[in-house]
Amino acid sequence: MAQTAGVKPMSIAGRVVHERERCIGMTDAERAWRKQWLKDQILAPNEPVHVEEYWKERTNPIRRFYRKPLDVLFNKLTPMLGQERAQVYRYLTGKMILLGFGVLATTYYFKYNGNDWTKKGGWRILRTKPTVLPGQPGYPFKSTKTDSDYAERGFKSSPI
Repeated sequence: MAQTAGVKPMSIAGRVVHERERCIGMTDAERAWRKQWLKDQILAPNEPVHVEEYWKERTNPIRRFYRKPLDVLFNKLTPMLGQERAQVYRYLTGKMILLGFGVLATTYYFKYNGNDWTKKGGWRILRTKPTVLPGQPGYPFKSTKTDSDYAERGFKSSPI
């Protein structure tokens, strides 16, 4: 769903949000309104306020569960690192852990679930012949495979 639920967003700044409009001329009421509007844009010293209950209501319990270990760690590190740096490090640490799990899962899958003659599924990895250009040693490249080597899918090297 769109952020405004299909309704065109309305600017609360009014006509005088653009400098060109203000230069055309403003009434005293518009000047007072603009002055108050600019004052309202200044945050209080204690803002933004983090309300724990609001965050709990808005986030999924599963998400809170898997975020908890890094949240605890970086809440302890925040006084040493500072709020902004701790948030950046927490974000990057989470992403690096996910990337590491992804690399390990991919490595495991390709190592133990390859396509060979014993099973139907799995990724089939083919090696292409090397590129050998004129003037390089081994040109022209001639394969050492025999007819029975093609499409054997590991059958010849099987311990059976």
